[in-house]
Amino acid sequence: MDSLPLKILPELKKLFPEIDFVTKDPNEDWDDVGDITIIDTVVGITDVKVFDTLKDFIRAPRFSLHDFDAYTNLLMLEKLGKIKKVTIIGISPSIPQQKTIEEIEDIIKNEALNL
Repeated sequence: MDSLPLKILPELKKLFPEIDFVTKDPNEDWDDVGDITIIDTVVGITDVKVFDTLKDFIRAPRFSLHDFDAYTNLLMLEKLGKIKKVTIIGISPSIPQQKTIEEIEDIIKNEALNL
Protein backbone atom coordinates (compact mmCIF):
# COMPACT_ATOMS: atom_id res chain seq x y z
CA MET A 1 0.00 0.00 0.00
CA ASP A 2 2.73 2.47 0.88
CA SER A 3 5.01 1.60 -2.06
CA LEU A 4 3.15 3.84 -4.53
CA PRO A 5 5.62 6.74 -4.14
CA LEU A 6 8.47 4.44 -5.18
CA LYS A 7 6.47 3.03 -8.08
CA ILE A 8 5.74 6.47 -9.56
CA LEU A 9 9.23 7.89 -8.94
CA PRO A 10 10.70 6.88 -12.35
CA GLU A 11 7.86 8.65 -14.17
CA LEU A 12 8.20 11.79 -12.01
CA LYS A 13 11.95 11.84 -12.76
CA LYS A 14 11.16 11.76 -16.49
CA LEU A 15 8.56 14.52 -16.19
CA PHE A 16 10.79 16.73 -14.03
CA PRO A 17 14.47 16.06 -14.83
CA GLU A 18 15.40 19.38 -13.18
CA ILE A 19 14.20 18.15 -9.78
CA ASP A 20 16.53 16.05 -7.68
CA PHE A 21 14.17 13.43 -6.25
CA VAL A 22 15.85 11.61 -3.36
CA THR A 23 14.64 8.41 -1.73
CA LYS A 24 15.13 8.54 2.03
CA ASP A 25 14.52 6.01 4.76
CA PRO A 26 12.53 7.91 7.39
CA ASN A 27 14.51 6.32 10.20
CA GLU A 28 18.00 7.08 8.88
CA ASP A 29 20.10 9.98 10.11
CA TRP A 30 19.36 13.11 8.05
CA ASP A 31 21.67 16.09 7.78
CA ASP A 32 20.19 19.55 8.19
CA VAL A 33 17.83 19.80 5.24
CA GLY A 34 16.11 23.14 5.86
CA ASP A 35 12.96 23.16 3.76
CA ILE A 36 11.78 19.80 2.48
CA THR A 37 9.00 18.46 0.28
CA ILE A 38 7.99 14.84 0.73
CA ILE A 39 5.83 12.62 -1.46
CA ASP A 40 4.28 9.86 0.63
CA THR A 41 1.20 7.71 1.03
CA VAL A 42 -1.41 9.17 3.38
CA VAL A 43 -4.17 6.92 4.65
CA GLY A 44 -7.59 8.54 4.90
CA ILE A 45 -7.47 10.85 1.88
CA THR A 46 -9.15 10.21 -1.47
CA ASP A 47 -7.05 12.48 -3.72
CA VAL A 48 -3.56 13.86 -3.92
CA LYS A 49 -3.35 16.64 -1.32
CA VAL A 50 -0.70 19.12 -0.19
CA PHE A 51 -0.10 19.43 3.55
CA ASP A 52 1.89 22.45 4.77
CA THR A 53 2.48 21.34 8.34
CA LEU A 54 2.94 18.18 10.37
CA LYS A 55 0.11 19.42 12.59
CA ASP A 56 -2.31 18.22 9.89
CA PHE A 57 -1.56 14.63 10.95
CA ILE A 58 -2.34 12.58 14.03
CA ARG A 59 -0.02 10.22 15.82
CA ALA A 60 -0.59 6.53 15.35
CA PRO A 61 -0.78 4.45 18.53
CA ARG A 62 2.64 3.29 19.76
CA PHE A 63 3.22 -0.15 21.20
CA SER A 64 6.91 -0.84 20.60
CA LEU A 65 10.00 0.66 18.99
CA HIS A 66 9.00 -1.23 15.85
CA ASP A 67 6.11 1.25 15.55
CA PHE A 68 8.47 4.22 15.13
CA ASP A 69 7.38 5.72 11.79
CA ALA A 70 8.10 8.54 9.34
CA TYR A 71 5.75 10.95 11.10
CA THR A 72 7.48 10.50 14.45
CA ASN A 73 10.89 10.90 12.84
CA LEU A 74 9.82 14.08 11.01
CA LEU A 75 8.49 15.55 14.27
CA MET A 76 11.81 14.83 15.93
CA LEU A 77 13.82 16.34 13.05
CA GLU A 78 11.61 19.42 13.16
CA LYS A 79 12.16 19.79 16.93
CA LEU A 80 15.91 19.40 16.46
CA GLY A 81 15.85 22.17 13.84
CA LYS A 82 17.06 19.91 11.03
CA ILE A 83 13.86 20.63 9.10
CA LYS A 84 12.72 24.25 8.91
CA LYS A 85 9.58 23.79 6.80
CA VAL A 86 7.97 20.57 5.67
CA THR A 87 5.52 20.21 2.80
CA ILE A 88 3.98 16.81 2.17
CA ILE A 89 2.37 15.79 -1.09
CA GLY A 90 0.07 13.12 0.23
CA ILE A 91 -1.10 10.43 -2.13
CA SER A 92 -4.03 8.14 -1.58
CA PRO A 93 -3.43 4.40 -1.86
CA SER A 94 -6.89 4.06 -3.39
CA ILE A 95 -6.45 6.03 -6.63
CA PRO A 96 -4.84 4.63 -9.79
CA GLN A 97 -1.14 5.14 -10.36
CA GLN A 98 -1.52 7.20 -13.55
CA LYS A 99 -4.07 9.53 -11.95
CA THR A 100 -1.68 10.01 -9.03
CA ILE A 101 1.14 10.97 -11.41
CA GLU A 102 -1.11 13.44 -13.25
CA GLU A 103 -2.25 15.08 -10.02
CA ILE A 104 1.31 15.39 -8.69
CA GLU A 105 2.38 16.85 -12.03
CA ASP A 106 -0.33 19.52 -11.73
CA ILE A 107 0.70 20.31 -8.15
CA ILE A 108 4.38 20.67 -9.04
CA LYS A 109 3.61 22.88 -12.03
CA ASN A 110 1.03 25.08 -10.30
CA GLU A 111 2.10 25.42 -6.67
CA ALA A 112 5.10 27.18 -5.19
CA LEU A 113 6.81 24.15 -3.65
CA ASN A 114 10.39 23.93 -2.41
CA LEU A 115 11.66 21.42 -4.95
